[in-house]
Amino acid sequence: MKARAFRIERPGGPEAMTFVEITLGRPARGEVLVRHTAIGVNMVDVYMREGTHHTNPFPAGIGIEAVGVIEAIGPGVTRFKPGDRVAYSGGPGAYAEARVCATRSMVRLPSWLDDRSAAALYSKGKTVHYLFHRTHRLKRGETILFHAAAGGVGLIACQWAKAIGARMIGTVGTEEKARLARRYGCTHPVVLSKQDLVAAVMRLTKGAGVDVVYDSIGKDYWQTSLDAVRRLGLVVCFGFSSGPPPPFDIDHQGSMKSIYVTRATTKNYMVSDADDAVSARALFAMVRKGTIKARIGQTYALKDAAQAHRDLVQRRTTGSTILIP
Repeated sequence: MKARAFRIERPGGPEAMTFVEITLGRPARGEVLVRHTAIGVNMVDVYMREGTHHTNPFPAGIGIEAVGVIEAIGPGVTRFKPGDRVAYSGGPGAYAEARVCATRSMVRLPSWLDDRSAAALYSKGKTVHYLFHRTHRLKRGETILFHAAAGGVGLIACQWAKAIGARMIGTVGTEEKARLARRYGCTHPVVLSKQDLVAAVMRLTKGAGVDVVYDSIGKDYWQTSLDAVRRLGLVVCFGFSSGPPPPFDIDHQGSMKSIYVTRATTKNYMVSDADDAVSARALFAMVRKGTIKARIGQTYALKDAAQAHRDLVQRRTTGSTILIP
């Protein structure tokens, strides 16, 4: 069987991705053949393309998340059958019309959830679930700072925090993004080009600082994140779109407020099918109730994935980005 897919011969910019025809073999034990209908674009895809977050050798596929229909199953697969609509997130290779992959982190989609919304929500929603329920059990009345509040993860976080009853201060790049974040539940959007973030946080918290900072930016705002958290508070690094944060000086920086710092990453939270199932059930329940809605800000043809990467890196996107084969 033939399919078109993106391959990367060596790390680089968007131009490093080449759209080629590949031959798909039959699924081996524990594998399925999935024909994709919608593909989620995530910041980790950029890290993989650049070679800063890649555990597999090049040449390699790219993309961790997709939705589609199972066309064939391999020996030993009992949870799925041909014709099942599924979503998955996992190893690179999702930027493809179809692929053979393991069933790890794969779930069957409820009939009421459309494919494009699922691709916009699945991986990002599971991330928000573990950030708010496992990294730190977010509670009603707490105040958090969430960077990139108008992005794909950010808009889900806005809605989830509101449902919990937490107050969210969210960073954005423009007034337009501030209005969008507020519409999705962010209590206090802060436009970074117009406001001093730490000053805004201290004003809103009466000088105390926030209970938790969720930082996916990394290098550019890391010190700001440390300055904005309260004494004995928590700073969560779950990405680094501007580059990795600098080393943390446990003596000087750590002793100033005795804060907690953690690096939250999916590979350490989603270590079993049960972990994925719990997060997926929680996410789907929120979506079914209407508490969380998908915001698809951009849709590209699969062949235009390089342009999707350019727009994502240049912060021209809002909400989730999806590719359509």
